[in-house]
Amino acid sequence: MNAVSHKQLELDVAIIGAGVGGLYALHKTRNVLGMKAEAFDDAGGVGGTWYWNRYPGCRVDTESTIYTYSFDLDMFQNWEWSERYARQPEVLNYLNAVADKHDLKRSIHFNTRIASAEWKEDEGRWLLTTTAGDTVKAKYVIEAVGLLSSSYAPQFPDQDKFKGEVLLASKWPDTAADLEGKRVGVVGTGSTGIQIITALADKVGHLHVLQRTAQWVVPLGIGPFPAETREKIKADPHGFRDWALSTAAVFGFDESTVSALEVDNEERKRVYEKAWKKGNGFSFLLETFSDIPVTAEANKTATDFIKSKIDAIVTDPEVARKLTPRDYYAKRPLAADNYYETYNRDNVTLHDVKAEPIERYTENGLIVGGKELELDVVIMATGFDAMTGNYLKIDTIGRNGVRLKDAWKNGPRAYAGMSIADFPNLLMVFGPFSPFTSQPLVHEWQVDFLCDLIEKAEQGNGIIETTREAQDDWVRVCQEGMAGTLFEVTDSWINGANIPGKPRTSMWYMGGMGNYMTEMNAIRDDNYRGFEVR
Repeated sequence: MNAVSHKQLELDVAIIGAGVGGLYALHKTRNVLGMKAEAFDDAGGVGGTWYWNRYPGCRVDTESTIYTYSFDLDMFQNWEWSERYARQPEVLNYLNAVADKHDLKRSIHFNTRIASAEWKEDEGRWLLTTTAGDTVKAKYVIEAVGLLSSSYAPQFPDQDKFKGEVLLASKWPDTAADLEGKRVGVVGTGSTGIQIITALADKVGHLHVLQRTAQWVVPLGIGPFPAETREKIKADPHGFRDWALSTAAVFGFDESTVSALEVDNEERKRVYEKAWKKGNGFSFLLETFSDIPVTAEANKTATDFIKSKIDAIVTDPEVARKLTPRDYYAKRPLAADNYYETYNRDNVTLHDVKAEPIERYTENGLIVGGKELELDVVIMATGFDAMTGNYLKIDTIGRNGVRLKDAWKNGPRAYAGMSIADFPNLLMVFGPFSPFTSQPLVHEWQVDFLCDLIEKAEQGNGIIETTREAQDDWVRVCQEGMAGTLFEVTDSWINGANIPGKPRTSMWYMGGMGNYMTEMNAIRDDNYRGFEVR
């Protein structure tokens, strides 16, 4: 038997991921810096989460005006989004157009998963190994592995007995499943789940929603792309981008500076009603009043308003009760048009699986609360191992044999969301302790900062490190910032509470993008304080 011949590759920069962050990192390092850079992704094409998530109803909940790059001014000014919140096919089409225009695909290894990464101290290089056994040596590694791309799906016993179909929302089949007239169960009511539920309710025979945790949901406000915003971008693209980045959440609006408690009840109702009609969860949470995510009293004014909408919309009081959360409005703000209206349909049934758990599969469906629920299709919309999931899928070994999984066993540690102590030249796009924001423009900003670091390192010995002191200080600031919000005490993927066994901890810089840029620019001006670049 002949020995298997494995490929070996030598690079300046290896980029893991071909989503929004990875594509721009490849463009910047290869096309702008002129380095030998290539990217690796286990998908069959570009797009990252937008390649995999093809489920019914999938769309952005950031306005299309913001869910875009700014580096290509022609595309930034003239790309014609059809909707205020673009659907998945349109987002994927846009990312493919960017990759094609800038000739990126020839430098991307598709269907290629990086299994391990080991720092070779004597060479000052990273050795990457793929699942196929091929190896890559690179001076710098940029991980753009995605915030919400490591899917999580709990397993229920006896799935092999089920004669129907089980679909994972985040790995939707290329050929759309035919759900017309079928009995469909949707497990999960997070962002993915509510999009699927509202998209399928009028198409399937019967829709069973298996809800473990009720969610505060506001309308999204689907509609045509706002022409006035397009004109603003065309007239002053740099100004529009800089304004967006100067806001806290980078969602295309200025956050409120008014406390919910400093206005009377009638004014609060007016503000909330206006936000409800406009749509968008982040807008409802942050554009209305400044202290909804901060104090329980202010938060209650928002939840009381949403509860009044649930009670007014849902005709069955018992269903309305089940749909009303008991925790704070302090998770990722969810938005979908006609979500609560869906539960008035005769072909939609809500199941409280916290009170009556899912027990196991049968040939014909699921046992829920001791009773058989007959189903043709089960859709798992159970979320993601956010922020750290995809990093820890790679067996990453840094200086002195330190494994990332050990360094992060009690929760992640990182500096500015971009670098980790003991892992030289390992750089991250939107890694742990990045600002809690929408992503594309922030990805772009971070990649530009990382490339400035690389350029400086190339003037010396080509080494970029993070000091442990700087990392610890940054994590402390982030944890103190999270502790000052209700996000800290509300279980969600934001703090890792959705994954059994995962450390429950802060993973975010909560000071907003404007303050983040101010701090990072000060770090740059102070000779990249906290980074050892040599």
